[in-house]
Amino acid sequence: MPKNNEAAPIFIDLFAGCGGLSLGLFQAGWQGLCAIEQSPDAFKTLSHNLVNDNSRRPLVAGYDWPSWLAKKPIEISTFLNSHREELLGMAGTVTLVAGGPPCQGFSFAGRREANDPRNQLFKKHLEIVDILKPPLVLLENVQGIKVAHGKKRWIDNGRKGRPRKSYADKIKHLLEEHGYLAQQNIVRACDYGVPQLRPRYITIGIRRDLLPEDEPAPDIFKILLSIRKSFLQDRRLPVTRPVTVAEAISDLQISGQDMKECTEADTRRGFKQISKITPTTIYQHLMHGNLGEDAVNSLRLPKHRPATTSKFKEILQTCRKGVHLSSKDRERLGIKKSALVPLSPSKPSHTLTTLPDDMLHYCEPRIHTVREHARLQSFPDWFDFLGKYTTGGKRRTKECPRYSQVGNAVPPLLAEALGIGLLKILNSLNFKPQNSK
Repeated sequence: MPKNNEAAPIFIDLFAGCGGLSLGLFQAGWQGLCAIEQSPDAFKTLSHNLVNDNSRRPLVAGYDWPSWLAKKPIEISTFLNSHREELLGMAGTVTLVAGGPPCQGFSFAGRREANDPRNQLFKKHLEIVDILKPPLVLLENVQGIKVAHGKKRWIDNGRKGRPRKSYADKIKHLLEEHGYLAQQNIVRACDYGVPQLRPRYITIGIRRDLLPEDEPAPDIFKILLSIRKSFLQDRRLPVTRPVTVAEAISDLQISGQDMKECTEADTRRGFKQISKITPTTIYQHLMHGNLGEDAVNSLRLPKHRPATTSKFKEILQTCRKGVHLSSKDRERLGIKKSALVPLSPSKPSHTLTTLPDDMLHYCEPRIHTVREHARLQSFPDWFDFLGKYTTGGKRRTKECPRYSQVGNAVPPLLAEALGIGLLKILNSLNFKPQNSK
């Protein structure tokens, strides 16, 4: 097992989910202190991979978890209320407060409700920033956070007032009020080796008092562009085009493969999976690493009714791949679902959601396995996902099954690129971390 690097700058991950952002920061050379996540399902996956000892985890030491914080799921308000004193004592020792506050109220893929209480959770993120006063702040979210909810405000005399502020604008305003230079822009995951478009809205805060005098402030987005070519070349990934869906998951197809019973602890009998993975592309080798014949988790194939399989076959034969089904196609096929796309093998995937039936495999009449979704998110094959595969009904508000864990995550390759860029910014700042002990 790799040891923690005492010289590495320290981060904490808020709204950590199953650990995609943390994994990328670890891979970039950061040291994790702890992760805050309220979902028992997502925390179970995060803990298994990045908190507990894991002999399959390569080149990643895992969190250097503080003794005062229980290794269990915790809601961020409870974390703040229960551990404010410990946080105050850590001021000056944490270099980066990172996280992706819940995005359901901002996403155009969902209901996008202005009054969703989760929309306000970014304030908890910034409250922790205000306590720890780290040199750097990172918030990741959907691009819809930049678009204000509703119409323009109206004042009493009936004249049109100023447009409503977006939540991105509110975050920027609060960061600047608390002494940070805020930088915001959209970054596409596919530009950093992720076989998925996935545009994300990135906010970076740099503490103003640490900026060098008489020099322009470092710009994270210019830095990302400057490192992009070498980042991809170091991983032998294509520079002039995105990694495609087929390059990511063709080795996980059923066709021509021996099948076996899926025997994972969290699955019922009767499910099948492929018995062996043989990577053939550079991206597949990058994700599979040195696992060899070690078992890969979450390969369980979905079981579709014959009528569903027949419908999927018709979609693959008669509809354009890489494009959402048109209204005419949905009417012709008797499909009510509005967001359904058969993926193209020669393009990157559309942005994954938490619903596994939003996408179809490019050549097999089925939805993807969790592992195929994980590949499209750039999770390495050693990273296991735990808990239920799916859930439904009222349980969706309380449970976070494997497909949701993957769909909610920050792609580790994108997080790694961000982590490298943040290290470059840190090296240009007048910051000397205090001894956390």
